[in-house]
Amino acid sequence: MSPDSPRLHYAPLCETDWPFFLALNLDPDVMRYVADLRPADAIRREAFDSRLAPWYPGSQHWLCLVLREKQSGKPVGVTGFIDRGDGIAETGFLLSPAFQQRGYGYESLMAICELAFSHYGFRKLTASVTCDNLGSKALLEKCGFQQEGTLRQNYFLNGAWQDDWIFGLLNHEFTSPRSLPPPR
Repeated sequence: MSPDSPRLHYAPLCETDWPFFLALNLDPDVMRYVADLRPADAIRREAFDSRLAPWYPGSQHWLCLVLREKQSGKPVGVTGFIDRGDGIAETGFLLSPAFQQRGYGYESLMAICELAFSHYGFRKLTASVTCDNLGSKALLEKCGFQQEGTLRQNYFLNGAWQDDWIFGLLNHEFTSPRSLPPPR
């Protein structure tokens, strides 16, 4: 099951997506708040290969969907979630810099929320954002997520311990994108 949205097509990550996935993970602008840059073989082993397996509720790996523009077919980014148990899933997303500031982040996060809540019945979505990642913070809040706290010195990144902002969205708080006007 993949979500639907007006301008984007969503498909599970597959072997042919490796060059795009690698490019995202090697881009310092994309990874600034996500992870330290790693060699290609580490990205393949630690992030890509585990996301290729079919996903189902209860999976121990991420549901990873590649976003493509419907009009051009070009890859835009990746998104998805991981089942954390007890009806909670953690969501995440990476967008290529060439496709940022076009509303694709909002459109895809709303579609992921719809999928997680309406199709899979999760009761809550969470997101962890490295402090100072104001773009992701704004996107999550625009989609209805609330900041629930700060985990101090929680994540080692860029040679130092970073604080993480924790966000949450409950199923009953979510406003379906089908009831919203189209994005600008």
